[in-house]
Amino acid sequence: MAPCKNSEASANCKMVMNKGAWTVEEDRKLADYIEVHGAKRWKTIAFKAGLKRCGKSCRLRWLNYLRPNIKRGNISDEEEDLILRLHKLLGNRWSLIAGRLPGRTDNEIKNYWNSHLSKKINKKEKASDESPSTQPQKSITEKTCDAVAAVEEMVEEGSKEEAIPERSFDVNQFLDFSMEGTYDLEWLNKFLQLDEDAWLAADN
Repeated sequence: MAPCKNSEASANCKMVMNKGAWTVEEDRKLADYIEVHGAKRWKTIAFKAGLKRCGKSCRLRWLNYLRPNIKRGNISDEEEDLILRLHKLLGNRWSLIAGRLPGRTDNEIKNYWNSHLSKKINKKEKASDESPSTQPQKSITEKTCDAVAAVEEMVEEGSKEEAIPERSFDVNQFLDFSMEGTYDLEWLNKFLQLDEDAWLAADN
C-alpha cells in the first residue's frame, strides 16, 4: 500500500473502515454534511463528516439512496419500455440510461435489468426460437396440399377435354364441286371451261 501523504489521509489510513449496511446515524451525518458543503471530494467528506467509510462508499450511498428527489421502486410500464429501448441503443451504459429517466439511479436500473428485464427478454427469445420450428411444418403442409389440388384440377380438366365429342369430317363432301349449291364456286367452272377450250384449240 502506498504511504499516506497528508495528515487527513494518514488518519484515514490508520482508521478501520466500516463495511456492510449503512446505519441511520451514518445517513444523517452524510446528508447534513453535503447539505452544508456540497457533494464534492468524497474522501474529504467521509473524513470530515466523521464517517468510518471510504469516499466511494459515501458517493454511492448519496447518489443511490440519499440525494433529494430520488425515485425508488415501482418502475412503471412506460419506464420499463424506455429502459428496453435505451438498452437496445446504448447497451449496459447505465448512467446514460438513468440520465433519461428523471429521479432514477443507474444502480437501480442495473439491478432491475439484471433481476427482471433480462429474464423477460430471454423468455421472449426462447419463445420466438421455438415457434419457427412449427411454422415451416405448416407452410410445407399447405404447399403440399396446394400442389395436390393443382394436379387434381389439371387431371379433371384433361378428362373434360377428352369427353368432348370429335366432329366427323367428310373429305368427299368437302371436295364436291358440283353445280348444285355451288356456293360462289362459279369462277372455278369458268376456269375449267377456258382451260378445256384452250386445250381443244391446241389439238386443232
